[in-house]
Amino acid sequence: MLTFNIRGENIEVTQSIRDYVQKRISKLEKYFEQSVDSTAHVNLKVYQNKDSKVEVTIPLPYLTLRAEETSPDLYASIDLVTDKLERQIRKYKTKVNRKSREKGFKNFEFTPSEAADTDNKDEESKLEVVRTKRVSLKPMDNEEAILQMDMLGHDFFIYEDAETDGVNIVYRRNDGRYGLIEADNE
Repeated sequence: MLTFNIRGENIEVTQSIRDYVQKRISKLEKYFEQSVDSTAHVNLKVYQNKDSKVEVTIPLPYLTLRAEETSPDLYASIDLVTDKLERQIRKYKTKVNRKSREKGFKNFEFTPSEAADTDNKDEESKLEVVRTKRVSLKPMDNEEAILQMDMLGHDFFIYEDAETDGVNIVYRRNDGRYGLIEADNE
């Protein structure tokens, strides 16, 4: 069963909004096992230009579902986020079913509808690795890595941190700023 943690930023979460979120996201429970208890973290934001952003994160024992959507209509954003989460679940379950069939397991069955099955085949083909690249990691600092990334026109750059000798990744965020991922080598 899902419990809900619904927060609003620049918006008061009324009972009708709360009910609508719970009604829409609760429809996803049909894909979960009965024993799964989780909390759906829902964050509703309204921006200055009146656009509404809905972010939903549902941590499950075997996967974390996360989706966000922005549109001028809050209720439309909720619907779109729910659709995204449902596609993620179907994609995951289809992949698990395929792998279990390949290994000879017959007790795990999930049969999505015909339309969903064709959507998943399209999505699975997008996951195919079409190119492999080898890189030699050069020691540098964050600023030099960002400059290298910008010069190459990439959205991320992998490098060896000159101070810690660890592998780091800098990346360009959706808001145009930069993020850093530090590998934990323990």
